[in-house]
Amino acid sequence: MRLNNFNAVNVLGYFKDRIKSMNVYLSGEIHTDWREQIIEKCSDLAITFVGPVTDHAASDDCGVEILGEENSKFWHDHKSAKLNAVRTRNAIGKSDVVVVRFGDKYKQWNAAFDAGFACALGKSLITLHTVDHQHALKEIDAAALVVAKSPEEVSDALRYVATGKLPQSS
Repeated sequence: MRLNNFNAVNVLGYFKDRIKSMNVYLSGEIHTDWREQIIEKCSDLAITFVGPVTDHAASDDCGVEILGEENSKFWHDHKSAKLNAVRTRNAIGKSDVVVVRFGDKYKQWNAAFDAGFACALGKSLITLHTVDHQHALKEIDAAALVVAKSPEEVSDALRYVATGKLPQSS
């Protein structure tokens, strides 16, 4: 198609439609069902969700299970961290949007690292945490395009991005 045959009406019609597909990486806290809530609420959208291994034991022990035992806990953790990083870097790199959940119970240094990595790659970042963490996460929130307080807000934001439609009022 040549540029002088460009039809602005067709282009405007295209932008009214849904985004054809979107890849979303769900990072962070693994002890609650926040991922399932978002996935369920967005199940009718063309979104592929991926995330880290949420089986804590498998994530902690994958390195020694696959690559052999270590005498030192440092090297045990180091092997697993690197193996998990292969999955994380690959998935974040292929994502359009990265959602990072900071939970209340644990300090999630890996989640903060994922947020920084996503920003360094130019990914759209959504953070998810309670108001209790606003001050501690102010620098990460400053880099985020969306700061949400609930899985429902994340789902509504993803729906808006995918369809251009606001959530329905109850």
